[in-house]
Order: sequence, then C-alpha cells, then structure tokens
Amino acid sequence: MKTSIRIAAFVCTAVIFITANIAMAQKAGGPWVIPAKYKSMKSTIKAGDASIATTGKDLYNKNCKSCHGTKGLGDGTKSASLKTAIPSFADKAFKARTDGEIYFQSFIGRDEMPNFEKKVPDESDRWALVYYIKGM
Repeated sequence: MKTSIRIAAFVCTAVIFITANIAMAQKAGGPWVIPAKYKSMKSTIKAGDASIATTGKDLYNKNCKSCHGTKGLGDGTKSASLKTAIPSFADKAFKARTDGEIYFQSFIGRDEMPNFEKKVPDESDRWALVYYIKGM
C-alpha cells in the first residue's frame, strides 16, 4: 500500500512539475505583418553617421537593453518574465530584415514589444537606433 501511495505521489509531482514548466516556457511570436511602406522605407541618416555610436547606443541602453540584453541576444533582465521569446539580433533571420522592417518592429511594436514612437520622437534618433541594432 505504501509503495502505491509513493508511486502516485511521484507521478502527481512529476505531472505538476512538467505542467508548470510548459506553462512558463516562452513561445516564439508569430510572424510580423509589416506594411509595405515600412518594408521599403529608407533611412534619413547614412549608415556611417557618428550618431549611431552615441545616440543609437544611448537609446538602446535606455529603452531596449532590459529585454534584448547587452549584446542583443534576447537575454535581458526582463526577458524571462515575457510570454514570448525574444529573438537574437545575431540570428540570420533578423539580419535578413530590411531597415524599414526593423524600424517598424522597433517603434510601432506589437504585443509585448511596446510602441516607442513617443519615447523616441526624433526621426534621426530612430534611425541611429536601427543602425545600432543592426550592427550588434
């Protein structure tokens, strides 16, 4: 009788543990629907602009680092508390995105990715951040 109770307790504990881990696991977000105007959007600054190293980095550290991490790997301090997994900026799929797609995702956002249009209102600052992220 004691053996049956132990086995039942073990199975119940295992089921609870597995269920809790599945519920806590981050899920990949679905595909982004990016309007055509953003896909072909062109930057208002040049890729080698000096503001990328200063303004882009400062804006990243202030607004992005807590979720995306110091090196853009999706491992920031807040990332574990999110429902969706944060992709790495080093991934081939991310690197293949156009500047406009990154702009849309970074400033328009969706779901857990907040809208940053009001926090970063200057167009040149936005592009400096896009280029900074692309260079990670």
